[in-house]
Amino acid sequence: MFTMPSMSQIASTFGQPESFAPGYWLRQRRKSLDSVLYLESGSVMLGVGQDSAMRHHLGQVDGPAWLDAAFALQDRPSCLDMQAQTAGRIYIIPLARFLGAVAELAPAVQYLLKDMAKAYCSQTDLAVSRLAQDAEARCAQWLLNHASPAGNGIGLRVTLKARKRMIAAQLGIAPETFSRVLRQLREHGLIAGRGNVIELPRPGALEVLALG
Repeated sequence: MFTMPSMSQIASTFGQPESFAPGYWLRQRRKSLDSVLYLESGSVMLGVGQDSAMRHHLGQVDGPAWLDAAFALQDRPSCLDMQAQTAGRIYIIPLARFLGAVAELAPAVQYLLKDMAKAYCSQTDLAVSRLAQDAEARCAQWLLNHASPAGNGIGLRVTLKARKRMIAAQLGIAPETFSRVLRQLREHGLIAGRGNVIELPRPGALEVLALG
């Protein structure tokens, strides 16, 4: 019979937490881990970032919670960028010390943690790989759903009746992602026009894209 220690009990054995401000990048994906992050308080956005913004949103974590322990247990970099949405406090635990502490746990606990970490990493990898494709598919479907016949009888037309930020929120993507997808569709000749009126000269191609 064993009792699993709480997350906060484990984290508190590694010293004092550090403070962070909104907008701070706590973790950048694909970079080797030399530490493990435990969020004591605050809110952190998970996703795929570009430049100074989160391009694709995958989810949000509120403390207390481990942020990248699963990746550490799988001996691999995080596939997620992590950006602070609010001020908060975080433990930055050296990787070797974290793994050493895990090794001291009961074998049954270690097996459980590693199995859960493997499942989490696999699911997260799949979600990240589909983010960009899903954004394009969602945008294509939205354009088709809001289209009407063009005045010249050729193709379809969409009149934007809401701000792009509001449309992006409806689609569950960042405004920057919505603008980027529209730019890509324009470059591939799938949409045309400027301002609030978007022409759809090739609705058939958009239907294929919407199917993902």
